[in-house]
Formats: sequence, C-alpha cells, structure tokens
Amino acid sequence: MSVSGTRRKSPAPVPGSVSFVGAGPGDPELLTVRGAALLAAADVVVHDGGISAAVLALAGTATLVCVEPGASPAGRVKPAVDAARGGASVVRLLDGDAVLAGAVGDEVAACSKAKLAFEVVPGVPSATAVPSYAGIPLLGTRHGEVRILDVARGGLTAAAAAGSATLVLLHATEDLAGVTATLSAAGRSGDTPVAVTTAGTTPAQRTVVTTLANLARDAAGAAGGVVVVGPLVAQRDRLSWFETRPLFGWRVLVPRTKDQAGPLVARLRGHGAVPDEVPTISVEPPRAPQQVDRAVQGLVSGRYLWVAFTSVNAVRAITEKFAEYGLDARAFAGVKVAAVGEATAAALRATGVEPDLVPSGEQSSAGLLEDFPAFDHSLDPLNRVFLPRADIATETLAAGLVALGWEVDDVTAYRTVRAAPPQASVREAIKTGGFDAVVFTSSSTVRNLVGIAGKPHTATVIACIGPATAKTAEEHGLRVDVLAASPSADALADALAEFGTARRLAAQAAGETAWRPSLARPAARRRAR
Repeated sequence: MSVSGTRRKSPAPVPGSVSFVGAGPGDPELLTVRGAALLAAADVVVHDGGISAAVLALAGTATLVCVEPGASPAGRVKPAVDAARGGASVVRLLDGDAVLAGAVGDEVAACSKAKLAFEVVPGVPSATAVPSYAGIPLLGTRHGEVRILDVARGGLTAAAAAGSATLVLLHATEDLAGVTATLSAAGRSGDTPVAVTTAGTTPAQRTVVTTLANLARDAAGAAGGVVVVGPLVAQRDRLSWFETRPLFGWRVLVPRTKDQAGPLVARLRGHGAVPDEVPTISVEPPRAPQQVDRAVQGLVSGRYLWVAFTSVNAVRAITEKFAEYGLDARAFAGVKVAAVGEATAAALRATGVEPDLVPSGEQSSAGLLEDFPAFDHSLDPLNRVFLPRADIATETLAAGLVALGWEVDDVTAYRTVRAAPPQASVREAIKTGGFDAVVFTSSSTVRNLVGIAGKPHTATVIACIGPATAKTAEEHGLRVDVLAASPSADALADALAEFGTARRLAAQAAGETAWRPSLARPAARRRAR
C-alpha cells in the first residue's frame, strides 16, 4: 500500500468579487475547468434563464439568482454587484461564451465602476459547438468563410447574407419565414442546404436538415435552435457522430447509488444514454459496532498483514470509523490492501490509499481469490486478514482465504437495508415504460427495485450483468434482453449499446423513425419466457 499525494486545486474566487463565466452551449462537460471550479466555490450564482439545469447543478450550495428577461445590462448585473459588495464570491453565469454574450461589456464596466475585483472566463460558444455536435463543418477546402449572425439583434440583412459564406444564425427560429425571405433576397437559392439544431450538445439534441425553400415548413416549432446555411450542411450525412451514438437519448434506469454507479453511468453516457440513478439500498452502521471497533484498533496495532475490501461501502465504513478515532490513510502503513475491483480501488485512491492487489481478471470475490497469494510461513510475518463486509455478504471470500492458509477476521462493517421508494414520477416512469432500459448489476438490485417501485414495463429493455442476475430477473417475471459478456460495468454498458445499435438498424431497415423502446410501448406487461 502507498499513500498518494493530493492534487493542487484551482484557485478559489476572491471574496467580494464577480467572475463572468461562459456556461457553454448546454453540455456541462463543455464548461471550462476554471469555470467549473469557480461555480463549485461560489457563494452566489447570478445566471441567465436559459442555462441548463445540469450546469447549474455544478454550483453546489450556492444561492442561485435568475436575472429578469429583458432587463438592462445594469439590471442584469445588479444582483451580482450587490452580493459582491456584501463580501460574497459571485459568478455571473452567461449562456455560451461570456465574451459573445450580448452586452457583457456593460456588465463588466459596472463591476469596474463599483471598484470590485472581477475576471472573465470564456466559454465554448454555441455558434461553433452546436454545428460540431450536429456533424456540420463550418469551413472547408472550397468554403473558406463563415459568418455568425445574431438575428435577434438585427445581424441578418441581405448584405450580410450575400455571397457563398457559410452562415450560422442565432435566435433565428422565432421567424423562419422572415429568415427565408432575407436569405432569398440576398441571392441564396431555394435548394441551399439548411440545418436547424435544437437543444444542441444535450441528449435532447435534434437536427432537421432541409432546404431554404422548405425551411419554414420543415423546421416549424424548432424553438431556440442554431441554424446553419450553406453547402457544408450536406456533409452531415457522413460526419454526424453525436445523434448517431448507440444509445442516443435513451433514458436508462441504474438502480444503484451514485457512488456505486459512477463507472457504469460514465460508460452509458459515452454511448449517448441519459442515466437516471435510483438507490435501491440504504447503508447503515452495524447494530453491534464493537467488532469493527476492535478490528480497526487491531489494524493500527499491527494485527493484520492484509485488509481486503469487497465494496465501495466497505471502504466508506472503515474510513468513517477512522474519522471517529482521528485516523487517516496513514493507519494503513505496513498493511497490504486488496480491492475486489476498479470501483473499490478508486474509492481507496480517493482516500489516499493505493491498493496492492486488484483482480487482473474477473472483478469479483472469485477473481480476487484467484490472484490472492497463499500464506507463506517463511515469507509472511503475519497470517491474519481483516475482511470488512456487509451483513448480507456471502462467506465465499472468507472461506477461500482460509483455504489459502490465512486466518480471517470476517467483520460486519455495515448493514444494507432496502431504500425508500423513489419519487412518484420515477415509479410512474418505471411502470409505464418511461425508461428505455434498466441495467441490473446484481440480484439484489432486481429484488429491491421490484420491491420499492414495481416491475418495469413490457417495452423496457432489461440488461443484466451476469447469469445469476438474469436468473433473478426471470424469477421476477422479467424477460432479459441483454446479458453482459463479462461481469463488469463496461461490459454491461457495451452490451446494451450493441443491442441499441441493432435495434436502430432494424428500425431503419423497416422504414421506422422511432427505435427507442419508450416510444413504442405495448400494453401487456413483460413475461419471462
């Protein structure tokens, strides 16, 4: 085991200051590192009304203030100035890029006049990010000019639209008929390719490709979209990458806690899904904590050669017990640490502990046993292993370690109980087919989800991490559609992605446009075969 160092943090905002931060086009992962750090450390966030909830969630416990629509620059910045004068660290969050966000110069000038410290952090502008996510290049070998025009501010004129430059039109969808008329007056032909992308860079992104002549008809109702005009729109057929991901837009239920589901959620998002985490268990301290107290004291006094962690919850339980005794990662000095898998290993690293052993193959108790060394009387100074686990855990690992010659202190470090039912809207979505898929990572997640929320709808795709989990699902009346090739979060997400791709291709071959399960829900409940 080694104790890792800490990473230097980005400087926090100065108290009594205003940081103007570009929120980017909508995807929170497109926020700059500096912008995210300022949001997380802010006391007050004054934001425009169009900022996505996902970006605002990065503000943590900060007070959120939404500026009034149509307010003057002085009115928009006044809440930020007032809060900064009171000593607060303030973020003025603007849609897209702070530098391109309308009259931001006037807002910055107001801070300067008030003699407040300020900084301006640019963001990824929607004018370039949204076409990129739509698979539309703005410049090409034979198209060397692009013009970004804000229709709401009078930027679209016949003179500005004349020529062959690629046009990116902002705030244009409110009057597509007027846009068509102006572009036609500028000499743009009716067959000029046009794309309208709404909710750009988010899982709700939709792109309509049409021609100038049919723009008002085909893109009617596309509020808030970014419009691209020019021959390069045609390249979307081969460059589209975001909306064509295997699970794009799929709402996937992940019945685990956020701490446990991190790698799985990240993999699903990489395939375009929108994961929704629903805890199915609640973790509580053991009813009799004396046993784990003695084990921790023994750990400090040199009783153990190994500590084997079989879950993220076990890491948390021991870390919390350390805190009670005023201990930290240094208590593991001289002790070898094993983790059952990468998620558990990541939880250890987050506490400053680098595990000595993580299974090279299957990430399970069986996989850990395959790699765990047998006790050697001539080399090992101690023969005792500390195994903190849940109250419902099996004894497979403990028995295997004993067979390898170790003496095992098999200690209940925490209890798992069924979580409270999710909110009514989630339960309704589960039962009525609002979710496209559910991914089950263990038999207990199947039993607990059905217990607290009921069975998923017949249209919902059921994906399981392994045969045992699949068997439990079938015992509960569910038909398993997807089985991971190996018992890992990545394999489970990848298997669901392959299923999604096959479903999309089959739907397209049949001439169907909707291949998400939630868009075609039969009335009958799913039955096991």
